[in-house]
Amino acid sequence: MKKLLSLIMVISMFFCLSACSPAASKEPANLTGEWKQVNSGSNDSWQAATIEGETITINWVSNGGDTKSLYWAGTYIAPTTTDEPYTWDSVNDHSQTDKALLASEDETKTMTYENDQLSYSASLMGTTTTVRLEKQK
Repeated sequence: MKKLLSLIMVISMFFCLSACSPAASKEPANLTGEWKQVNSGSNDSWQAATIEGETITINWVSNGGDTKSLYWAGTYIAPTTTDEPYTWDSVNDHSQTDKALLASEDETKTMTYENDQLSYSASLMGTTTTVRLEKQK
């Protein structure tokens, strides 16, 4: 009887620990906030993004942060699962980008979140690169 009781206790603890583990209660990533490019190759210029509500805004930043030019203003769809990579197609807000000289003219831009980085393709003057940003603390 003691062995049966001990076995039941061990099994119960296993199920409790499994159900209460951090992996079981992991939340979808919170992408809201400020992001900065980590692969610009320059200390003086980079791209920076702000995710707020249902929008993402991306700027070209230069002069060590003194100058900002709009690159993208579009929709943001928050992740609902913990699956990575997480991607969404951001729809261009032409009411903002049509007035900006350095803004993308793309109708949509695919954004990807994986390994704590946000990435997308950016083009300027015939050159396309993958921009990688990390969330700022």
